[in-house]
Amino acid sequence: MQMILGKPLVAGLAAVLVTSLAGCGTAPPANVENICAIFEEKKRWYKDAKKSEKRWGTPIHVQLAIIRQESTFKFNARPPRDRLLGFIPWTRPSDAYGYAQALESTWARYKSDTGRRGADRDDFGDAIDFVGWYTDQSQRQVGISKWDPYNQYLAYHEGQGGWKRKTYRKKGWLKDVARSVEYRAKEWGVQLSRCEDDLDDGWWIF
Repeated sequence: MQMILGKPLVAGLAAVLVTSLAGCGTAPPANVENICAIFEEKKRWYKDAKKSEKRWGTPIHVQLAIIRQESTFKFNARPPRDRLLGFIPWTRPSDAYGYAQALESTWARYKSDTGRRGADRDDFGDAIDFVGWYTDQSQRQVGISKWDPYNQYLAYHEGQGGWKRKTYRKKGWLKDVARSVEYRAKEWGVQLSRCEDDLDDGWWIF
């Protein structure tokens, strides 16, 4: 039996489909500068951050400060395109993508190392677990404290080998960014200490 759908029904189904597809990504928090405001709006993110902290030992505020710097919490963030002749959009400098701006090759290593085969770079829970894993690697391989956001960010950007070779020494702009990450992480650590008990108080945290 053939069924003919009316226009209102078709439009409704289309709206549901668009909404479902849009639901694959999550809009950034309204306030990206305050860790308590971020987690009060995105309670699931707090649960994901707690799980990553417990698994890898890197403080929540350090992990989140790195993600804030890398993507400003945009799930589909990519590096800006280079410009040909100064104005024509051209190729991107790398295949970095997602909340953590992870490279495809590094993400593949993360999935293989952790067994998280279905992890996606545009999923916040996967992205923050990746940051926890990466900072753990930096501690294991080159001895950077997980409480040291400045050097953790330098290693995150340059790779552990690059950090060991001190490739950042002639990159004043990168050291400025790392100092910004360090300042934000320390500020967020203080903020989180004031709201963590309230964030922990709820059935959804378990």
